[in-house]
Amino acid sequence: MVLADSQLTALQVLRAFHRDEIFLFLGAAFTTVGLVIAGFLMIRRRFDSLLFWLAIFAILYGNRLWMTSELLGMLIPPSEFFERLKATINFLVPIPAFLFFQASGFLGKLGKFVTYACCGILFCILAAAAFGAPLYWLYKFNNGIVICALLTLVVQSLRHPTRDRDFIIIRNGLLIFVAFALWNNFGSILGHKSEPYGFGIFLSCLGYVAARRAVERDQQFTALEKELEVAKRIQLSILPTAFPASDHFRVAARYVPMTSVAGDFYDFHVSQNGKAGLLIADVSGHGVPAALIASMVKLAATSQREHSAHPAKLLAGMNRTLFGNTQSQFVTAAYVYLDAQNGDMHYAAAGHPPMLLLRNGEAISIEENGMVLALFSSAAYTSITKPLLKGDRLLLYTDGIIEAEDASEEQFGHERLCGLLRQSMNHSPDETADLILERVRQWSVSQDDDLTILVCDYEG
Repeated sequence: MVLADSQLTALQVLRAFHRDEIFLFLGAAFTTVGLVIAGFLMIRRRFDSLLFWLAIFAILYGNRLWMTSELLGMLIPPSEFFERLKATINFLVPIPAFLFFQASGFLGKLGKFVTYACCGILFCILAAAAFGAPLYWLYKFNNGIVICALLTLVVQSLRHPTRDRDFIIIRNGLLIFVAFALWNNFGSILGHKSEPYGFGIFLSCLGYVAARRAVERDQQFTALEKELEVAKRIQLSILPTAFPASDHFRVAARYVPMTSVAGDFYDFHVSQNGKAGLLIADVSGHGVPAALIASMVKLAATSQREHSAHPAKLLAGMNRTLFGNTQSQFVTAAYVYLDAQNGDMHYAAAGHPPMLLLRNGEAISIEENGMVLALFSSAAYTSITKPLLKGDRLLLYTDGIIEAEDASEEQFGHERLCGLLRQSMNHSPDETADLILERVRQWSVSQDDDLTILVCDYEG
């Protein structure tokens, strides 16, 4: 007799499992989808209300399917606690659903009011269930609120026709879900739950739209990468490849953009008879906008070649050319003109870090700054003249060098750069430029700015 009872129980469990297997599968699938979305939000580290409430909705919905399954009811002994736990899950599910549809805009202008009102009522139902109110009437009240809300969703989604394909797909999935949910809440003549099928279709529609948009973003990203690569090649083409061979000067240049393209720029103005000009500039900002303005700096500098021997005039001319054409971004610049024939150099700058001069083992700052370029059309500049001695080493750089920060946010600074320059006495210009870049990279946690260096040795 005991054997027969155990066989009967096993048969009942098997039949219950076969009746519930599709809903158990859907419950596990919905919960998994919710957890994946929640994991994505955590990795992304940026709150998205739409995805957040969808994740909570999917997790609770999946758990409700498991909690209300016939199989679980057979495995857990009947109790008041278990019945109220199932009721709690049932009453909780609509709350993230309301918040999701409100965040998606499906509830229209009054969506916030409707959402908060319905959520308040549902929380009252939850409290009533916790304090022992009759579950029969609480279920009826809950079903009434859900039916009214679903009908409101149908009306709101159909009020504003649209040609947006994604919206139409989501709306159709929503309407199917609403139809199944209404069927389920009114009572299905088929005698089993129908709402989970609708929810599965709705999630599939959301998944399709998300997948399609992900593919489109990947395609756009690939196209953008190709465009940035072209922009990088174009920008590199406006920079001089190397300083021309000279009996008087040896120059090394290093240019390390923070992104594919950058706002730093340098150029050489070289003439015969041991005369040369070195220009370095830094556009505020980063990326493509700064790179476009850097191209304008190249044109502005080229247009002032007649003033190559006069740094103040060259910067003033560049300022007039750039003024009004940089979209409120400014440019710092420094220019030094070297005259081996007369044995002197002329220097002027526009809001740029001071040039460093290494002479007899001592690092000297040379500063003659005026207003940054492109702010005022009438800005005036002055230059300073210094003797040029055999063995002098000049260092021009952008602020990304001295403003590089370590883990404690301490900047690399002017003094460390001077110390490195002093250490470079026995190094070539190329070795010196590489040494400075290496030390700056070792110092900084990450590269937060463009890095550009010009090292020039005067050999007499």
